[in-house]
Amino acid sequence: MKDPVHEEQHPSASQPLEWRDGDMPYSQVFGDHFYCQTDGRLECGHVFMDGNGLPARWQGCDNFLIGELGFGTGLNFCETWRQWKLHRTAGTKLHFMSFELYPMRATDIDRALSHWPEIDIERQALVTSWPTEPSGAVTLDLDEQTRLSVLCGPAIDGVRNADPDFDAWYLDGFAPSRNGDMWSEDLMRLIHDKSAPDGTFATYAAAGFVRRNLQAAGYVVERRKGFAGKREMLCGTKQSSGT
Repeated sequence: MKDPVHEEQHPSASQPLEWRDGDMPYSQVFGDHFYCQTDGRLECGHVFMDGNGLPARWQGCDNFLIGELGFGTGLNFCETWRQWKLHRTAGTKLHFMSFELYPMRATDIDRALSHWPEIDIERQALVTSWPTEPSGAVTLDLDEQTRLSVLCGPAIDGVRNADPDFDAWYLDGFAPSRNGDMWSEDLMRLIHDKSAPDGTFATYAAAGFVRRNLQAAGYVVERRKGFAGKREMLCGTKQSSGT
């Protein structure tokens, strides 16, 4: 096993990939797959959408802001965007803001996401709009009701500088054992502080230190059944100041 990589020590840059089992991207830097080997798209629905109460929470909201740690292949965004288009109402806006240290190239995103025909339309739109050399803040208005922002660089810097009032968070960094900085108490506190009242999070991770860091940050944390045989996942709600 490779030693865990400390995110803050590395600048934003494309990372070298391996391709396993055909089109399964694997990070050589972090020694981990980019998504669940069973079915990453279905995992997004089970963990991140269900764990944050989506799409039900979109009803009655004029604007909804999702934060994500680790854009990776863009799979979570594409599946969320697909669901958003099915459930949104006229005039509402979704802003999906992701924080990514090593932004992938468009050709790699295209290859990784081609596995799922369900998101072909979203994949093609994302790949067509994606810059050749992503860096800094990448902002894409992909339709009249959907904006994607990817902030390239260390997550703790991006979250610290972001405007507040995130409604939901997808905590989807590489495994805590491989990428501890993405699960630190300092970063979890920032995420909590940047969240709207009653803001939520969800993550596939269930490591004890992750749960404790989220609780220390001020979240009420719930354990739920994980995806595809994984025993547990975590989700939770921002604790109000009067609690």
